[in-house]
Amino acid sequence: MMKKITWICGIILIAGLACKKSDTGQDTTTTTTTGGTTPGGSTTTTTLIKGADISWLTQMETSGYKFYNSAGTQQDLIQILKDKGMNAVRLRVWVNPSDGWCNTADMVAKAKRASALGMKIMIDFHYSDVWADPGKQTKPAAWTSLSFAALQTMVHDYTQSVMNTLKTNGITPDWAQVGNETNDGMLWEDGRASTNMANFAKLVSAGYQGVKDVSTTTQVIVHVSNGYDNSLFRWMFDGLKANGAKWDIIGMSLYPTASNWQTYNTQCLTNMNDMISRYGTPVMLCEVGFSASDATTSKAFLTDLINKTKSISNGNGIGVFYWEPEAYNWMSYGLGAFDNTGKPTVALDAFAN
Repeated sequence: MMKKITWICGIILIAGLACKKSDTGQDTTTTTTTGGTTPGGSTTTTTLIKGADISWLTQMETSGYKFYNSAGTQQDLIQILKDKGMNAVRLRVWVNPSDGWCNTADMVAKAKRASALGMKIMIDFHYSDVWADPGKQTKPAAWTSLSFAALQTMVHDYTQSVMNTLKTNGITPDWAQVGNETNDGMLWEDGRASTNMANFAKLVSAGYQGVKDVSTTTQVIVHVSNGYDNSLFRWMFDGLKANGAKWDIIGMSLYPTASNWQTYNTQCLTNMNDMISRYGTPVMLCEVGFSASDATTSKAFLTDLINKTKSISNGNGIGVFYWEPEAYNWMSYGLGAFDNTGKPTVALDAFAN
């Protein structure tokens, strides 16, 4: 799904491409990450990853928003999510956002809070000053005049710098996305996949190397939206593989509605299994969301999707992340999972399973 305030319930298509956009320890799924087309190492975890992107958190708190557990007691949001069964957070990072939110310093502040509570960390590099998604992949303003060779170097050096800043603050991310919902590549026009897949592959590899130069254990994700769309994923990863790109995990988004969630979940499972068999790469749902006004159906959707992910053989379905569940009465975004009083809806009970 595209993370823009104006996108609420629909699926957005870009021309010519199908796009869109816990510490309970109860699960015993063993996940072994062996790397993508060019293995980047291996890591084993004994729990299914259940998480949330909470990148709006500090901005919401500064705006006066408070969060309450199901009993109505005010608590830290990350603690509430942990108590709901989540064991990881995802945080976006923008290069030079005009208002400062989600820059490196803001991202690190949130990562430190999550790490202190024992949560695993995913960093989502947008490689932009603003939202990057299937409909737009705008270069950071400071990068616009760079040659392609210099752009590759910048992607590597910037990625390495952010990773080093995290390391300095005692944080080694478990995962790093090189690009966000890159259905048609990133850093347009140089890295637009539909016109120059080879360039996009080089940018992915530059980001991959920037991560690995700091942390060989951090698993690198290439993230594409519309997890139900197998043809899109085959086109993208066939192209990346043919051009020598490196990745460890294939990431997906899934944003269904009440009328199609069962179909989307089934198609997504088929796609996940195909990605694993076709590329030898584990998969992860990096973003999911559903209408906050239909929490009961949202819980059914999430429970089914989590169970389908757990069913994937050899633990190659790594986990599921909800996108910005804490959003309530915020930026006109209607796909959170908190009610208008700041308490989690029953949708998040799915993560206790």
